[in-house]
Amino acid sequence: MQEKDRYLDLPLEDVIGDRFGRYSKYIIQDRALPDARDGLKPVQRRILYAMHMDRNTADKPFRKSAKTVGNVIGNYHPHGDTSVYDAMIRQSQDWKMRHMLVEMHGNNGSIDGDPPAAMRYTEARLSAISQEMLADIEKDTVDFMPNFDDSQEEPVVLPSRFPNLLVNGSTGISSGYATDIPPHNLEEVIDAAIHQMENPNCDIDSLMNYIKGPDFPTGGTIQGIEGLKKAYESGKGKIVLRGKAEIEDVRGGKQQIVITEIPFEINKANLVKKMDELRIDKKVDGIAEVRDDTDRTGLRVVIELKKDADAKGVLNYLYKNTDLQISYNFNMVAIFNKTPKLLGLKQMLHSYVEHQKEVVTRKTTYDLTKAKERAHIVEGLIKAISVLDEVIETIRASKDKKDAKERLQEKFAFTEPQSEAIVNLQLYRLTNTDVTTLEEEAEELKKQIAKLESILSSEKNLITEIKKDLRAIKKKYADDRRTNIEAEIEDLKINLEVVVPSEDVMVTVTKDGYVKRSSLRSYTASNGEPPGMKETDRLLKTLEINTTDTLLIFTKGGSYLFLPVHQLPEARWKDNGQHVANIVSMDQDDELIEIIPVKEFKDDQFITFATKNGMIKRSILSDYQAQRHSRALMAIKLKNDDEVINVMQTDGEQDLFFATNLGYGLWYAEEEVSVTGQRTAGVKAINLKKEDYVVSCQSFHPDTPPSLLLITQRAAYKKMKLNVFEKSSRAKRGLLMLKELKRQPHRVAHLFTVTNKDIVWIKSAKEEQDSIKVKDIRFNDRYTNGSFLYDVSEGGEIIDAWVEKDVIESNNGPEENDGLTN
Repeated sequence: MQEKDRYLDLPLEDVIGDRFGRYSKYIIQDRALPDARDGLKPVQRRILYAMHMDRNTADKPFRKSAKTVGNVIGNYHPHGDTSVYDAMIRQSQDWKMRHMLVEMHGNNGSIDGDPPAAMRYTEARLSAISQEMLADIEKDTVDFMPNFDDSQEEPVVLPSRFPNLLVNGSTGISSGYATDIPPHNLEEVIDAAIHQMENPNCDIDSLMNYIKGPDFPTGGTIQGIEGLKKAYESGKGKIVLRGKAEIEDVRGGKQQIVITEIPFEINKANLVKKMDELRIDKKVDGIAEVRDDTDRTGLRVVIELKKDADAKGVLNYLYKNTDLQISYNFNMVAIFNKTPKLLGLKQMLHSYVEHQKEVVTRKTTYDLTKAKERAHIVEGLIKAISVLDEVIETIRASKDKKDAKERLQEKFAFTEPQSEAIVNLQLYRLTNTDVTTLEEEAEELKKQIAKLESILSSEKNLITEIKKDLRAIKKKYADDRRTNIEAEIEDLKINLEVVVPSEDVMVTVTKDGYVKRSSLRSYTASNGEPPGMKETDRLLKTLEINTTDTLLIFTKGGSYLFLPVHQLPEARWKDNGQHVANIVSMDQDDELIEIIPVKEFKDDQFITFATKNGMIKRSILSDYQAQRHSRALMAIKLKNDDEVINVMQTDGEQDLFFATNLGYGLWYAEEEVSVTGQRTAGVKAINLKKEDYVVSCQSFHPDTPPSLLLITQRAAYKKMKLNVFEKSSRAKRGLLMLKELKRQPHRVAHLFTVTNKDIVWIKSAKEEQDSIKVKDIRFNDRYTNGSFLYDVSEGGEIIDAWVEKDVIESNNGPEENDGLTN
């Protein structure tokens, strides 16, 4: 054969597909998933079998773990010693296993995630209950297969005299499959298995009269009967599992929370650390100290509370924000008929019962064969003793053993096994008493054979035998349930005052999106200096607000950010703060346009949106109370290339004023806009010409009408009274408020509602800023273009403008801001 003919020319995807398929089949069947019959993965089964073969059992002294690991690797499991030792350790950990299958002397790890001692230091042996897993394995109860080098045989499955898959549960990840089967109470599982044997057509409800739910070694409380039932029916379901915590009164009128049980497979050290971090980061108010008092008497974590702290509120916060309460997801996958399968409770019990029928049938058949063989020999011995002198004479006359056997068979019609037993008979057995013993044994064997035959003769008798074995196991090993079960999942309402220390703070939000909260002390110490920010940035809002309040930040793209004030980064007044996208994920091209502080989400308050393409939307404020706020949420549905130009908080009695780029102004009442839901687009606000768009929408109370300040792109500005317009209705064109020029016409860049206390700032294309005091501007009518602030040909067009509110204190009695006076 030529060299090139030795290799196959195959496409890479075929080779990878084939190899990965083989690998997947191997790890699914022979590594990561338990067998539905004995609930063991191959490595666990091999550890138990190796210890059994080594007589390393519960009634004998402990033996070095390294010796067992060596035996397992050498004889059955050709993998790394770490993987074998880790599997052995897990089977000995009482916080992982409901009934430990391996007993260990030495450090076998801890619930805090500490590693176990190396295998050369620890000692192990089989536990008493794991010997029940292996009971009668010598009696041909299960199939054996060759080990990896064909030098020995190992069991395909263990006899498993109790339903280990449900009792100890299992967890594993393979390719394409994962499994999560929780541990259960031994007594309940055995009762359910017996019930299923007696009533093969029983339903899940009747089985759940016996199996109330999982029984975790770490205790805790399960909530959610619905999720349990779904899991037991289908193999998949979700429950809530929480630790056990009590609120205790201590000296000085204080209270403390004492945790004595934590959820299954949760690392206690990490849980305690997380709780302490909540205290350090001031995420929850009222915790004075978090302490781990666990000792040899049991688990105990103490959370000391400050005086007058709301203990129930703090506990609810810990349930919601730490692993003191978790969701446990059932995913009960096991190898059933050599195939991974999602199993409900009924299928699991059925699989176990069928396995037991086979095991007990094979064991009974084995015992029956042995009993019949012995009865046959006893019969021969009794017959031999009755003609003893002749038998002895025959043997003495023989040449050798073989000859003696042949002569006995020929002369007395003994069979080959009988003659073998006779020639091997010891002389002391030839006393008179021995005949009686043999006759008693023959009688016993007769009864035993009858009993074994009756077991094999009917399924009913077979099931009775299995039930007898199970009840014996239950009597010997059953213990009390550790996990409580509650029907309903508690809705954890967390009072914000519990979580957040109530404190008045200063909050700033800048145009570029930088936010911070500063203490009033830091603000006062600044002596009126502006807050820290980049030179090119400007303030959008400065608010004195409480940490229990919320900010709603609205963007040009129609989104909003829900930001509880206590979650804002704390910084000094002169620091820049953090970009809002670091707190809530949002589109990086989006732009902040309005900030609305909310103390309480009321139904009689509204959020009103105006868009560039002339839409208006009004929604109830409480619609914007978000449950999850880690990312930007939809505030308004925008169509085509539309964008939000203003967002206002209104009370249903406000008036609205729209200004368009071409110079139209429209004034009407807020009540003209019907209320719609959060994810709507709204209604038409103003009738726009084809090339026109809205540049501003302002809201105000009709009882205190403001003045209007208009700024054009050519840096012209003018102040108008509101009554130069007529109040109209929604979706009209409005009235012109600029004089139309043929050359270089003015276009509205911005329009603000102002009072005499305000200052208006403008920013030119050349990044220069200028200000106008509102009180210094004379009123104009609609038909003028106002006064120029500077020459656009030198300074460039206006690119931004904003109002600084209530800056100038009026000393002239009533303000001149009544837009209705002439």
